[in-house]
Amino acid sequence: MEPVAYIRSPYTEKFGVPRQSGLAPHVQASVVFSPHITRDHVRGLESFSHIWLIWGFHRVAENCLHPTVRPPRLGGNTRIGVFASRSPFRPNRIGLSAVRLLAVGSEPTLRVAGADLVDGTPIYDIKPYLPYADCITDASSGFTDAEPREPLSVELPDQLPPGLPPDYREALYESLAQDPRPAYQDDPERTYHMVLHPCELDFTVSSGVLRVSSIRRLP
Repeated sequence: MEPVAYIRSPYTEKFGVPRQSGLAPHVQASVVFSPHITRDHVRGLESFSHIWLIWGFHRVAENCLHPTVRPPRLGGNTRIGVFASRSPFRPNRIGLSAVRLLAVGSEPTLRVAGADLVDGTPIYDIKPYLPYADCITDASSGFTDAEPREPLSVELPDQLPPGLPPDYREALYESLAQDPRPAYQDDPERTYHMVLHPCELDFTVSSGVLRVSSIRRLP
């Protein structure tokens, strides 16, 4: 099985990538197709508002695959079966994300919003999202019904570096409010580093407030 495309995302590192798609709706990314994919492959796709991306956890090593995992929603301490989670440590390392389709380019490329994929992720298939079939209103959500961690309050500098993409402040806020830290870390003295292209930043978290201490453009 060969990729049909690769994602071009502002998340160049795994740290800071939203844990689910749609949690940072202002974050935009591009789906860049492999050379053998033509305009015919995406004909009619522009009529859909959302699509499914089927992709691979390409940065997960073979020796990191486990039958049980510790989901962040359960505090990072309780183990459940990997098939009862969306953990990347899966036997076949396949991911699934529903994203908003913003535009279909002529190359072809796709512009999407709300993707939870690190830059360079291989995409193996794309399917349209069908509300009448894919939205199950009475579905139960298992352990994720447990009380979630409250989103963090985020304090950004008044002035961000000049020349950033539109909605960058909103995208950064949404990414940080989800709390990118591992569930077991809660050290108010610790400084964390994160990249959301084209910037890198440092931040601390204390009493539910995330404070960005510095932000600068990447070289």
